[in-house]
Amino acid sequence: MVVVNTLFKYKRIYILLLIPISFALLMLSKYNAFFAEEIMARRIYFILAQGISMITGMLPFSIIEVILILLPIIILGIIILFLKKLFITKDKKTIIIKAILNILSFFSILLFLYIILCGTNYYRYTFSQYSNLEIKDSSLEELYELSLHLVEDVNKFRENVMENEDGVFVLSNDIYKTAKISSESYKLASKQYPVLGGRYPSSKPVLLSKLMSKAETTGIFIPFTMEANINVDVPDYSIPATMNHELAHLRGFMREDEANFIAYITCMASDSFDLKYSGSMLALITANNALYNQDKDLYFDIRDTMSEKVIRDIRDNNEYWQQYEDTVISVVSNKVNDAFLKANNQTDGVKSYGRMLDLLLAYHKINQ
Repeated sequence: MVVVNTLFKYKRIYILLLIPISFALLMLSKYNAFFAEEIMARRIYFILAQGISMITGMLPFSIIEVILILLPIIILGIIILFLKKLFITKDKKTIIIKAILNILSFFSILLFLYIILCGTNYYRYTFSQYSNLEIKDSSLEELYELSLHLVEDVNKFRENVMENEDGVFVLSNDIYKTAKISSESYKLASKQYPVLGGRYPSSKPVLLSKLMSKAETTGIFIPFTMEANINVDVPDYSIPATMNHELAHLRGFMREDEANFIAYITCMASDSFDLKYSGSMLALITANNALYNQDKDLYFDIRDTMSEKVIRDIRDNNEYWQQYEDTVISVVSNKVNDAFLKANNQTDGVKSYGRMLDLLLAYHKINQ
């Protein structure tokens, strides 16, 4: 009882109330989609996301990357300061209690921010409800027709983009201009899908992109800073689609399958052939992977229709990622990502990236 009374002398202990509040908001969102969508996603999140991203978007570099680079120094400084106070202060018990409360308060704030800036969005309405797409079973023939349509697009777009001396696709603009074009594609897509509208900054290139590649990560959205961080070391053809994928998260669509589909439709809405090619390649690879699992002969029929330029890009991409397969970092990263997705209403884990196919099939049926 004495310990409890002592604890409540410190006002910071009330910050710990954010823990039950956070879980209450999460549970309410989980069991009430209206609350998750209309109260959290469309109002609270929308206002906070635009406000925070407007501030962080003023800087061309990734704020979270700078924080992570400085984190070891910050932690070391905090430890040294704590030990110094502990050494010179007679009332060591008070110092320890304050330190524990500070740590708990810090993580309470982080948890609360995560819930309102990201967590409840996993339970919002699906994007298909805004796109009027009817998700239903599709035949193998429909999957084949989808792949055939996509490979025609890919071949066509590939003829209108730049390539390097090795005949591999390269971006027509620098990474910052590409990011701006990527962001603008959402404004164009919002004419048909208003839920994708809003004033948001462009995605940001990561300086330590090779480290992201070692973790087999092409992009990551950080809700605390509202930044869409992009791996720019990867083959160029995947960069625009990755940008648009992460920007989908910035707009509150956290499910990976939906973010991939949104990346596709926003890339296709753009006037840039770089974006159209990147988005259609993302869709084609998704469809072809499914087709290969269903009927290898049909898969190779599609592959035979790919232009040599497209095949060069795919081969270059495969060679790039082979060097990072099954490394310690990539294995740990994939397991962490899988656990994170399953903990956030995506029971398929990393497999949820493949569920984009249902949306593509539904989209193709009404746009063929």
